[in-house]
Amino acid sequence: MSGVVAAFAALVSVAVLGYVIGVIGLLRASDELVLSRLAFFVATPALMFATVSRADLGALLSPVLLTEIIAVAVTQLVFVLVAKLLWRRTTGQATIGALASSYVNAGNLGVPISLYVLGDAALVAPILLFQLLVLTPVSFLILDKGSRSPRAVLLLPFRNPLTVASLLGLALALSGISLPVTVMRPIDLLGGAAVPVALLAYGLSLYGSRRAESAPEEEGVGKDIALAVTLKAFAQPALAYVTARFALGLEGTQLLAATLFAALPTAQNIYVYAVTYDTGRRLARGAVLLTTGLSIPIMTAIGAVLG
Repeated sequence: MSGVVAAFAALVSVAVLGYVIGVIGLLRASDELVLSRLAFFVATPALMFATVSRADLGALLSPVLLTEIIAVAVTQLVFVLVAKLLWRRTTGQATIGALASSYVNAGNLGVPISLYVLGDAALVAPILLFQLLVLTPVSFLILDKGSRSPRAVLLLPFRNPLTVASLLGLALALSGISLPVTVMRPIDLLGGAAVPVALLAYGLSLYGSRRAESAPEEEGVGKDIALAVTLKAFAQPALAYVTARFALGLEGTQLLAATLFAALPTAQNIYVYAVTYDTGRRLARGAVLLTTGLSIPIMTAIGAVLG
């Protein structure tokens, strides 16, 4: 068994433990929210700050980000063209579908994979920042339809703890300043909880999703879900691989990172956006659930082949 597959086996084992905890009733499905909030607001920001502040700036500015941007742009364009021209979907539905087909779970799942499979949590930081600083504000500007000022929308990402922690870490890395050990030690201690807590929450969420009631039917949405899942789970990693390997000439860890990050499932916050703007709820929920279930075998296969 290669080191990459062994790393995936460790991640899957912890996620399975989260699922089992839900099955036996040690934690309730609703407790997934508590674990997710702990990971999102406390542990993962600590990990990202500590990692990015010590990172090699060359790794942060690697061509992996360019690969992801190209893959995201192509998959979003395909979904929007089909949804608007063939299926006559509204702008809101097309926007949620475009996000569902391209916006990856870089926080809860991307950070563990970056750290344990690729050996450097900083590798996922540029993608995380791109999504929070570019994709999210642009999407909100479209979905808001003028209900909020562009300035208010553009400031929203800075309320996200992962964005703030990553940018603060980047500022330290650029300045060359190193914080005292007594300051970094509790941050490192908190960051150490990020991966196991996120994976336990991930496993528990799968159990909760299995038990959840179906969302209200939306006419004809099944084909939207099928297109979004196909683009996200299969087309996006394939596009990332082709771009990285043949257009940019990437090899080794960078090629693996570009392909793996593109194979991450749809981020759960796309469903939050759909609920907030009351459009595409079933599409978002279906894409999150199905791509999450498909992502582990797909990423394990990618790791086995490219690792």
